Amino acid sequence: MRKQVSVAFMMCGLLFTVSLIIANIVTQKLINIHGFEITAGLLIFPITYIINDLIAEVWGYRKMRLIIWTGFLMNFFAVLVFKISVWAPASPHFQHQQAFATVLQGTERIVVASFIAFLFGSFLNAFVMSKMKILQHGRNFSARAVASTIVGEGADSLVFFTIAFSGILHRYELVMLILTQTALKTGYEVLALPLTNYVVKWVKKHEQTNVFDNDISYNPFKIKDIE
Repeated sequence: MRKQVSVAFMMCGLLFTVSLIIANIVTQKLINIHGFEITAGLLIFPITYIINDLIAEVWGYRKMRLIIWTGFLMNFFAVLVFKISVWAPASPHFQHQQAFATVLQGTERIVVASFIAFLFGSFLNAFVMSKMKILQHGRNFSARAVASTIVGEGADSLVFFTIAFSGILHRYELVMLILTQTALKTGYEVLALPLTNYVVKWVKKHEQTNVFDNDISYNPFKIKDIE
């Protein structure tokens, strides 16, 4: 009997991957919101953590592990295509090569930092969601959504900014940047909680699914274990 993929699960996976790729493109722009200087990636990147919470809550850690690696590979593919597109000889009629390269080609250090930070943050977020759901017997989704975001986004910011800007920024500036980004991303999650709660309840009811990760392996590399 062939296995069927839920439409809701497929849509969550697609949104997760697209949000990740978009965030890595727009994150190069710095924007100012009420005196706070942040990257434009902050406008969309927290969506990946909201979807992480949703998938881990409804379908479990093993399904989220699959989505994390799928997002990672698709992002790697996008970066590869961007670099080939930048390296390819420009037509004489194309007058924006420098701007094109600036937008699509980050430095190697930034790219490596973003990939490593994504894996650390995403897996920690899913792990905390899974463990807390068992400990709370499935109650109080909001508490574990916020707690997992603090851990996941905190790890993501710590790893990314440490790799990307160590030796460039002073230690105090680095620490403040990590704390500010984590606080803002967590605030984003809190503001979105009413909608997230509604979507989670709707998906559980629609899918007739509410997985508890009892006796599973949390090994992030055990990708084939997706039942």
